[in-house]
Amino acid sequence: MLSLLHIEQIAVIESADIQFSPGFNVLTGETGAGKSIVIDAIGAITGGRTSRDLIRTGAKRARVEAQFIHVAPLPWLAENGVVLDEEGGLVIQREILSDGRNVCRVNGHLVNVGQLRELGSQLVNIHGQHDGQQLLDESSHLGYLDSFGELEELRAEYGAAFEGLQAVRREMAALRMDDAEKARRLDSLQFQIGELERAHLRDGEEEELTERRTLLRSAEKVIDAVERAHLALSGDDEQEGAAGLIATAEGALSAAAGLSGELSAAAGVLAELRAAADDAAERVRDLRGAFDFEPGALDEVESRLDVLYRLKKKYGGTVGEMLAYLERCRAELDEIAFSLDTLARLEKEHAKRLTLAREKAAALTEARKRAGAALEARIQSELEQLDMPRVRFCTEIRPKGGELGLDETGGDEVQFLMSANVGEDLKPIQRIASGGELSRIMLALKNVLAENECIDTLIFDEVDTGVSGRAAQKVAMKMADVARSKQVLCVTHLPQIAAMAGTHFVVEKGERAGRTYTRVERLERPGRVEALARLTGGAHITPAILAGAEELLRTAEEYRRA
Repeated sequence: MLSLLHIEQIAVIESADIQFSPGFNVLTGETGAGKSIVIDAIGAITGGRTSRDLIRTGAKRARVEAQFIHVAPLPWLAENGVVLDEEGGLVIQREILSDGRNVCRVNGHLVNVGQLRELGSQLVNIHGQHDGQQLLDESSHLGYLDSFGELEELRAEYGAAFEGLQAVRREMAALRMDDAEKARRLDSLQFQIGELERAHLRDGEEEELTERRTLLRSAEKVIDAVERAHLALSGDDEQEGAAGLIATAEGALSAAAGLSGELSAAAGVLAELRAAADDAAERVRDLRGAFDFEPGALDEVESRLDVLYRLKKKYGGTVGEMLAYLERCRAELDEIAFSLDTLARLEKEHAKRLTLAREKAAALTEARKRAGAALEARIQSELEQLDMPRVRFCTEIRPKGGELGLDETGGDEVQFLMSANVGEDLKPIQRIASGGELSRIMLALKNVLAENECIDTLIFDEVDTGVSGRAAQKVAMKMADVARSKQVLCVTHLPQIAAMAGTHFVVEKGERAGRTYTRVERLERPGRVEALARLTGGAHITPAILAGAEELLRTAEEYRRA
């Protein structure tokens, strides 16, 4: 239950604290005084969409805080690490900053707007003055029926079966191309596969070729360096190389090594140098063979790199990507070649999944029919209480058209029908319902749906459009009845509804120092009588109007006590 609402710097409200009571709470005031701002503030702390335009002129931020008490241990709380206080209390805060950012907290825990919206939908149900127009949209009727019948589990089972069916149908559609298109695709795939296979691609080849091209382009310099190194190490007919000279020095010292320890040590060092020189000479000889480039080697490398370049422009940025593309082409070619076999298999799978989807849809249809009959009875009862005893309400469920007779919602089309007058045929609501009738039917529907919800607080924002006189009194009594088990907050212009509330707030707008201010005041009984008189008689209040307001209030109090 919503216990306290604190509003700060929102539109014309600089600061307001509203202490709501259990049962029926009502807000009245002149048009434009700011009543709907209170509802907007509640919408903000329950995750509704907001705008920086909501911030009062001159302020840097707006703030709303709400305290809820006796909150049930909702799964959302455990999922988001939020703990209720000892009395089941919950504090929700939302700041709206001038740069468009929002800061939301639940019992001190930072949450995002999406999380706040999920929590808010489990705490408060807001019925706005334009919600009645939803009844004019036939596409919303099925959702209302499923919600009333609590058919979420059946909907989920059917949805899984239907998605499985659609997946098979998508596969079949991809395989079912006409013969001309299939022939064109086969020719294209065969050409691409042939071109890639003739290229004999090898992963890593391009890097090797690029490195060899760099080497070949510097071939003269490389060969000269290797030749000079070979001459220095191995020598030729005219001079002895370093390896030979070191070997001669080693031989000379080795012959006298037994005469001196120093000579022996020096001979050992020369032996190591000779081994290293021989190894270096052998490496250089190998390099001479490796760098013995044949004429045209560079042209061959350039030609191969050009082939790879042209193929990359068509099939992928690297050799690896081209090889992957080749595999995909081969797979698609096999798929087309064996499409008849695949289609035969998919057709069997399609038949099986279609049977399952239709079975799930049939179960959903039967459940909807039972829910529809129950909803008709409940709505009819509610309408009688709302002074619409002659109105007939009907839930029409008819098979869906199309190839399969199914879509993601099942196999049914649902439409609410009504007859406003005795002897008249049932017709779609959008064709015959007046504004006042829509308001009452929507109120009846909301009341019925609320019975299946664990939401403790219902908010009605000027839902009395088009309602007056006896009908207004019936609407007031219905809201009072709902308020026996739920907390009800209502914004209204009707004295009958305002009188029926247990707690009455008046919203008034004034000016101070060149600024507009709105205040929200909780009325005691004398103030309530005067407020009801203003709703009845406007600016000119006579003793007779005050007496009538007193009588209206007394009658409402007696009804609530009954």
